[in-house]
Amino acid sequence: MTTITPEGPLPKRRRIALIAHDHKKDDMIAFAQTHRAFLSECELLATGTTGGRLQNEVGLNVQRMLSGPWGGDLQIGAQLAEGRVDVVIFLRDPMTPQPHEPDINALVRACDVHNIPCATNLATADLVMVALSLAQPDPKEIHA
Repeated sequence: MTTITPEGPLPKRRRIALIAHDHKKDDMIAFAQTHRAFLSECELLATGTTGGRLQNEVGLNVQRMLSGPWGGDLQIGAQLAEGRVDVVIFLRDPMTPQPHEPDINALVRACDVHNIPCATNLATADLVMVALSLAQPDPKEIHA
């Protein structure tokens, strides 16, 4: 959704969910530091521990959900299904089994069902950030 101003269209404030498995949290912090200027202009939500580290170590304003294993992934999935998330950056650890794997699969499936971009590695996350920073239209509207 775009607001029209006398100067032209103004892209809406992006809503980005940030999630990282334990072995990927340091990568998420480095990613957030790299993209801090852009992320600070977005509405951010994150699972509990990831959100806490983003607040404390990067200085970002983050709405924190529960930790992933305690239902945080599902909370973000619910926000996504209600149209409150535009992009998911989910740095998954493919080498470590997760006790809440069904929740993770449900979140990724919700991204697919609702046509929400979901970056699951740093290379894809960086590409998504570049696309968003170029003031592209709502990512869901690109394929509409």
